[in-house]
Amino acid sequence: MAVFLSDEWFNEVDRLTAEAGDLNLPPTLANSKLNLNVTNTANGDVSASLQNGILKKGATDASTTINIDEQTLIAIALKGDMNEAMNAFMSGKIRIDGDMGQVMALQTAKPSVEQKELFKKIYAMTEQG
Repeated sequence: MAVFLSDEWFNEVDRLTAEAGDLNLPPTLANSKLNLNVTNTANGDVSASLQNGILKKGATDASTTINIDEQTLIAIALKGDMNEAMNAFMSGKIRIDGDMGQVMALQTAKPSVEQKELFKKIYAMTEQG
């Protein structure tokens, strides 16, 4: 198991993603490009990016950045609590800088079967620090 958002975790996500092959992503997700700034992690603040449906360590040249604290991200991403996403946004725990339309478009994207399987493997190897 790897601690969420640690270097080891990102390396394992890269390996699992490569093993998964074609994720058969819907166009909205396949064409996405977002930066993610996560605060209050065990390793300090962590920058990541979602590019073409794949999470990578470090920022990219995206026009949109999501700012979020680690506990809120865990509730949304690892536990799949979409109600928490809306509550966090409304209470200011999630801040969007840039093109809000990109984030809104992702809300309607349905993950593929392949992507759901990859997510299960990532969840299984994730230790929540």
